[in-house]
Amino acid sequence: MPQGQPSVVPDDGLTTRQRRNRPLVFVHTGVGKGKSTAAFGLALRAWNQGWPIGVFQFVKSAKWKVGEENALKVLGATGEGGTVAWHKMGEGWSWIQRAPAEGEQTNEDKAREGWEQVKRDLAEETYKLYVLDEFAYPMHWGWIDTDEVVEVLRDRPGTQHVVITGRNAPQKLIDFADLVTDMSKIKHPMDAGQKGQRGIEW
Repeated sequence: MPQGQPSVVPDDGLTTRQRRNRPLVFVHTGVGKGKSTAAFGLALRAWNQGWPIGVFQFVKSAKWKVGEENALKVLGATGEGGTVAWHKMGEGWSWIQRAPAEGEQTNEDKAREGWEQVKRDLAEETYKLYVLDEFAYPMHWGWIDTDEVVEVLRDRPGTQHVVITGRNAPQKLIDFADLVTDMSKIKHPMDAGQKGQRGIEW
């Protein structure tokens, strides 16, 4: 397996091992396909290492079926690798025991509630990998304060890795993150009138 060599070794007083094992923040943004797919691929690696994984799906409706959800849940239940907890905003979040009355919670409220739970889990070091899927949107729309997100991530304890997906990731988040990938579209089957298909889009 090829070993990546850093182009610069910072004068930060850390040993190679300490620097290698520091917690990372990933951002997958841009208009191209593959942002969430890449994040769930990272979750597979984390599962293989035995890490507990927390997936928080912001924005997406509960009706949208994500193929990786079933696969990761099944893997998480095997006891062979890490555990997997999957939370959907579209289902009203799994930790909420009550059923909100009609019109009680807006999507903005639900997004904020999801972020509050992420903050609690980070403080308690619940997971080793957090996938905050489509979390860039609530920040872009102004529902969640980007400065607060950066501060919370900067101050998180332990070695918790966080990957955030979604278009229009705020510049402050991009500047803070350790790894940023901008998915740019060159071609897509939809350009030729082809709709999404099983096994590819879901």
